[in-house]
Amino acid sequence: MPVDQLRDLCKMEAELQAPAQPQTLAEALPFGSEEEAETPSTPSPSSSSGPPPSSVEAEASLWDIRRVMMADLVGYLLLKYHAKEPITKAEMLGVVPRDAQDQFPDVFCRASACMLLAFGLDLKEVDPGEHTYALVPTLGLTWDGVLSDDELSLPKTGLLVVVLVVIFLQGDCSLEEEIWRALGRMGVCAGKVHYIYGEPRALLTQVWVQEGYLEYHQVPHSDPARYELLWGPRAHAETSKVKILEHLLRVNGRVPRSCRFLPEEVVNEEEEGP
Repeated sequence: MPVDQLRDLCKMEAELQAPAQPQTLAEALPFGSEEEAETPSTPSPSSSSGPPPSSVEAEASLWDIRRVMMADLVGYLLLKYHAKEPITKAEMLGVVPRDAQDQFPDVFCRASACMLLAFGLDLKEVDPGEHTYALVPTLGLTWDGVLSDDELSLPKTGLLVVVLVVIFLQGDCSLEEEIWRALGRMGVCAGKVHYIYGEPRALLTQVWVQEGYLEYHQVPHSDPARYELLWGPRAHAETSKVKILEHLLRVNGRVPRSCRFLPEEVVNEEEEGP
């Protein structure tokens, strides 16, 4: 995947995006933090407080530089995931310019969050001694929608996670229009091809039903016909409501698991539950 397609990431909240339909991968990804997503504006002449224009411009420039580094790292991680290759810290450091190595921890955390939110992939450390990482679908899911023979095929687990979350929050059963209302806030609309997820209606009503992640039924006695969605047997087998709650806490806290300095035993206990 061309790196230049990832060079302009930013300005999207971690949970749901603005209504605009994304045209490129750069526009489609949730990127950056809540406090940095908005580019600082130049204060009006009448303002009696606030940083001088030069300070504001410097802050905006620093964010632009970080955004480019994060985009480069996200592109690299996607390439490694597609190739099913392990990821080392040394290789990731190599993506960041030498004169910006001190920015790596921040870039790493935000790129990890982007992989989770946009693609539904967790960046996990598999060998602390060798500082080796691997990307795996989050929540215990095993489907990613990547076509092995298509280098431009992108993971779609992120959208599946959103749908499962919406169904969970709607009381384990959600009307189809409620799903589309939530997805519309992300710029994902029925009948419109999304840059990352492709044609979302086919995913929602066909692919994920065939894969066993969703059940899609007509609401009894509805006229005109209305449809509802529930978790399918594969969703129940691979994930759980506890994992969904943990995921929501992670997203709302803007803290990627890979950036939590917790012993592995604690992380495992959180995942397994009581």
